[in-house]
Amino acid sequence: MNEIEDLKEELKQTQLAYQMAAQMSQFKAGFLARTSHELRSPLSSLIGLHQLILSDLCDSPEEQKEFIAQAYRSALKLMKLIDEIVAVAKTEYGTNKLHLEKLQLAEVFTSIYNLTHLQAANRNLKLEVIPPEYSLYINADRVRIIQSITNIIDSGISLVESGTIKVISSCLAEQNLVKIDIYFDCSSKLWQAEEQKLIDPTKSNNLEEIRDFIEEIGLSPKMKLLLSQTLVETMGGSLELFDSYSESRQEPIACISITYQQAKL
Repeated sequence: MNEIEDLKEELKQTQLAYQMAAQMSQFKAGFLARTSHELRSPLSSLIGLHQLILSDLCDSPEEQKEFIAQAYRSALKLMKLIDEIVAVAKTEYGTNKLHLEKLQLAEVFTSIYNLTHLQAANRNLKLEVIPPEYSLYINADRVRIIQSITNIIDSGISLVESGTIKVISSCLAEQNLVKIDIYFDCSSKLWQAEEQKLIDPTKSNNLEEIRDFIEEIGLSPKMKLLLSQTLVETMGGSLELFDSYSESRQEPIACISITYQQAKL
């Protein structure tokens, strides 16, 4: 009987390992597809600007010089996006080593507020970062956890037109878990939208339009969320996005919930 029980347990573990491998494979495929989409925008503008110059479509040497300058800015944007994505990928695969340590969550929240409250105020948004209990600790890389949550809040600031962004923590004592919940006055569908637009400089040689487009080039909220999820999971946590509902309002509130094991003092 013991051999049968051992075989059942081994089969169960094998099935679990298969399911995890299948989920990871699906995640990697989605990550690659998302990365390709994100890099297409600055690359497209870069190719289009060079095509304008090579086709002698500039009205003057000054305009040609301006197009070259815009192409250079687009190339720098592209390099910055690649560096940001590669840095996360290297962390996940262990090339960039994590410095995991016991962190006081209250101190982490203070750093996050200091990095994000001005951006929220500039968009006339209310940012509430509720201080957690000083006894709450998690094991994480300080730079990476702050980067992950800050990126999420920055993305929310770009998505939400009005209302409140709220960051709050809770302790699930029975499971020995710490939760960090970030609420946004919008639907979770906004985080999944393909909002990036593409401008073909060969069809629109409006310098102001091209300049504004290049200035706006950056990782989409969907990609930032994916990168944050990758970092959080690499540090042993989990991240999920869902809609939260309450009796006081009809519209859903998007919630991004990050969960970690509570670190012992």
